[in-house]
Amino acid sequence: MEPRRNGGREDEKPRRGEEDAGNPRRWSGGSGMGANSAELCEGGGAACGLRRDSVRKNRPPFPWFGLDIGGTLVKLVYFEPKDITAEEEDEEVENLKNIRKYLTSNVAYGSTGIRDVHLELKDLTLCGRKGNLHFIRFPTHDMPAFIQMGSEKHFSSLHTTLCATGGGAYKFEQDFLTMGDLQLRKLDELDCLIKGLLYIDSVSFNGQAECYYFENPTDPEQCQKLPFNLENPYPLLLVNIGSGVSILAVYSKENYRWVTGTSLGGGTFFGLCCLLTGCSTFEEAMEMASHGDSTKVDKLVRDIYGGDYERFGLPGWAVASSFGNMMSKEKRESISKEDLAKATLITITNNIGSIARMCALNENINRVVFVGNFLRINTISMRLLAYALDYWSKGQLKALFLEHEGYFGAVGALLELLDSA
Repeated sequence: MEPRRNGGREDEKPRRGEEDAGNPRRWSGGSGMGANSAELCEGGGAACGLRRDSVRKNRPPFPWFGLDIGGTLVKLVYFEPKDITAEEEDEEVENLKNIRKYLTSNVAYGSTGIRDVHLELKDLTLCGRKGNLHFIRFPTHDMPAFIQMGSEKHFSSLHTTLCATGGGAYKFEQDFLTMGDLQLRKLDELDCLIKGLLYIDSVSFNGQAECYYFENPTDPEQCQKLPFNLENPYPLLLVNIGSGVSILAVYSKENYRWVTGTSLGGGTFFGLCCLLTGCSTFEEAMEMASHGDSTKVDKLVRDIYGGDYERFGLPGWAVASSFGNMMSKEKRESISKEDLAKATLITITNNIGSIARMCALNENINRVVFVGNFLRINTISMRLLAYALDYWSKGQLKALFLEHEGYFGAVGALLELLDSA
């Protein structure tokens, strides 16, 4: 997974003579990097100093990671210590330095790995150490390459266990063991989701609010993104939109239950867009959707009634049949790929909003928190969810969103690593 340099072109390769951290293929060389952890600690060696310090302080040795291996994306959080003493710097083994430099000196890794720099949390204190928390994502289909890279960098000489959640923690468990000599500590994804969400909200987003809502969401000129205080969040309905959708009723940090879910989630949107438009990335699908007109594809109430359906209070602009206009050959021939992408996005979003609204009413909960990577760069869906919940509930339901969207499971896994020390 070759990195793209911060500030350079996306396809820019490291130049000859650049630091080893910029070229992962060079990590496999160097003194002692093939040694196992016992050899590194033998006689009070370099790794032993940091490991002994960790034992004394009841914390795990660096590096500190949390993994959430989903059906579409892998989310990784990495804690970068910023309070390393001169003594620790001298004792730190070379591959630990290289891992830190590699992860923090680059904003992209290969063509698919991304570090979301805008989400970085600065000056956190975890287990008595001060540092920054980094957020990295890459497609799940690249997991074998990630494991292989970890093996080449002798990650097992620093760690013997990784805390991981998500379905991929089970799917790739044997690969981690055989390819990377690493054992996964598998964690429940819903436990990690809630733990990570509550933690990130409690520390705030570099002095700003983590939680927000939209006021006047359908008015481009009047729409405002405003902070929301989640200090006393319970009860809340948590709607996690990844490849599919899970909905939880949360009554306290320890008291929650899975209410329902749907298979029609972010993976459905992206998969259908690939089929209908030929796009190859989520970003491309969203760009198409932002320029499309879904009303050319969907059949609206006004297309059937000529206006509103007043008896049941259905406005003419409401969707009566998603993709309903595509029964007409003439209309099929008049639409664009952008229209199809927008209609697909509206279809999936409306379905999620409808299910969330019914669950909130059944559970008697008026705050609905939407999270998950489906919402990344997806203001269209967020505003639609905000408007739909407010409109159809006559102002009784409020849609809330969080800045770190799909990373809460990975954060929860990291916290479990630290708690288990």
